[in-house]
Amino acid sequence: MSAALLQARNIVASYGRVRALSDVSIQVGAGELVALVGGNGAGKTTLLRCLSGVQPIDSGTLLFNGGDISRVRPSGRVGLGIAQVPEGRLVFPQLTVQDNLLLGGYRRGRDCLSAGLERAFAMFPVLAERRQQLAGTLSGGQQQMLALGRALMSAPRLLLLDEPSMGLAPIVVDQIFDVIEELRNQGTTILLVEQNANAALALADQAYVIETGRIVLAGTGSDLLEDRRVQEAYLGI
Repeated sequence: MSAALLQARNIVASYGRVRALSDVSIQVGAGELVALVGGNGAGKTTLLRCLSGVQPIDSGTLLFNGGDISRVRPSGRVGLGIAQVPEGRLVFPQLTVQDNLLLGGYRRGRDCLSAGLERAFAMFPVLAERRQQLAGTLSGGQQQMLALGRALMSAPRLLLLDEPSMGLAPIVVDQIFDVIEELRNQGTTILLVEQNANAALALADQAYVIETGRIVLAGTGSDLLEDRRVQEAYLGI
């Protein structure tokens, strides 16, 4: 495993009186793709929200690049290099494709914004073709590409992906996973939450299985693909 870029230690998080995460610890090495798999309601999205700062933690410690970010505001975490692509995409429907992308790089200078746009349009040519189209009129797959491109505009050191394949046609899912693999190969550190466990584990350097707010299995992606418990519970084998 690479040197840790992100460490979550003994994280506890709740929604009111309902505990969503119980003593969760994970590690993401620099340059790795780490997958987090589990069923609906297992706590996957909550953990990502805790990492990005949207959801406060009750206890535990979050370390990023060696520094404690447990109480850092979400905007501060973006400044440190953490970007999240949320479940459901959440693009700004009344803004153009280009304006959605520019919002993703709001902390960067003009030259960096231009370079970010070039990168996003090269990665997703359909967005270049539709740069002046309202985001709300895009297909679901195109909106997912836009959400991913928007996150990349901040030049993140750590990319948090929440269910990027949800609700998409199989051919679009393949395109999205090709981009995720390309980003990993380029050195982007990725934490991938994904119900498509087979696809996620096939890409993952390391992986965790979460059930009812607790980490129950951990290992390499290939090891978990071969684990009988994972096959029976998540791979339909």
